[in-house]
Amino acid sequence: MTREEALALDAADPLAPLRQRFVLPEGVIYLDGNSLGALPRDTPAALADAAGRQWGDRLIRSWNEGWIDAPQRIGAAIAPLIGAAPTEVIVGDSTSANLFKLLVAALRLDPKRRTIVSERGNFPTDLHIAEGAIACVEGATLNAVPRASVVEALGEDTAVLLLTHVHYKTGERFDMAALTAAAREAGALVLWDLSHSTGAVEIDLTGADADLAVGCTYKYVNGGPGAPAFLYVAERWQDRLASPLSGWMGHAEPFAFADAYTPAPGMTRWLAGTPPILAMTALESGLSLWRDLDRAALWAKSATLFDILATAGDALGLDCITPRDPAARGSHISFRHPHAHAITQALIARGVIGDFRDPDVLRLGLTPLYLSHDEVWRAGEILGEVITTNAWTNPRFAQRLVVT
Repeated sequence: MTREEALALDAADPLAPLRQRFVLPEGVIYLDGNSLGALPRDTPAALADAAGRQWGDRLIRSWNEGWIDAPQRIGAAIAPLIGAAPTEVIVGDSTSANLFKLLVAALRLDPKRRTIVSERGNFPTDLHIAEGAIACVEGATLNAVPRASVVEALGEDTAVLLLTHVHYKTGERFDMAALTAAAREAGALVLWDLSHSTGAVEIDLTGADADLAVGCTYKYVNGGPGAPAFLYVAERWQDRLASPLSGWMGHAEPFAFADAYTPAPGMTRWLAGTPPILAMTALESGLSLWRDLDRAALWAKSATLFDILATAGDALGLDCITPRDPAARGSHISFRHPHAHAITQALIARGVIGDFRDPDVLRLGLTPLYLSHDEVWRAGEILGEVITTNAWTNPRFAQRLVVT
């Protein structure tokens, strides 16, 4: 693709006006939205209102003026992005905490099924949380196997199959419907981590007949650093599963202040502590960008942006480890190179912000909401300059300065 062709694509892009709704620094091509999404322009005003008027003026009265319902309301706003019903999603706590809740609940469902099956090389915190979950349930075990062996590993003792829908490093995407069906045939639940999928690729939890899911909101959803995560439980499981973190916000009558715990009906039982209202305000502001958005155009643009960088990588002889089939990947592209860290730092020094993943992966996020085709084309050109001129050999790029 020539630069003129990239500019022509931008001129015809129905999503191009969205770029103006983000704060994006001059001279920076931001290819790390798969780690931290850019700041929506409306978010600072929303935060100022939450702090100045709602907290400062209304004080505790704001709990009755929208605060207390935030987890359910924001969960309902996320539901269309993951193909769920509004009553199947709630927001609160972190992805890690929500993983723990659902894993322990799944392990406690059937005493004959006490094994978590997962992928070796999954996002580390998923496996770390799984290790903590099995320590809380007598007889529970974790069986992490190679990616190609997850179906084979399912057995009569499997309680839950824990998978990340889009792999954080390679960008590979599991076939959600096929894996869910395989787990169902084995009598197990499936818990999907949608952290690198939500807002990046089309998701249909209902169509896949999925059981459980979690996901973060600070990547493609642009909810802000450390934004609260979401948790999904299919309606058929809501009365059968209970959270092991029985906090007061998950109580059926939190303001009755009873000593004994009674879980609330529906998704509210998955709440634990008091909602972080300022963080929820930023998240709700980011979600407002998704109202009436043509998501089909978004997925199509993601594929085109990928092709631009993949072509540039091919011309440079780089090893692209992300699948070429759009249906088999997420919305980032990863190249393997023995000096990937230094190359990443050289790109950042030239205004192209991507990131590095040990031991040898350059990862570049493709966020169609605010990236232009021309920006991605220029990023490919700058990548070529870094590689062909050996700019990455500068000793200062050997220092491990990590962009997370």
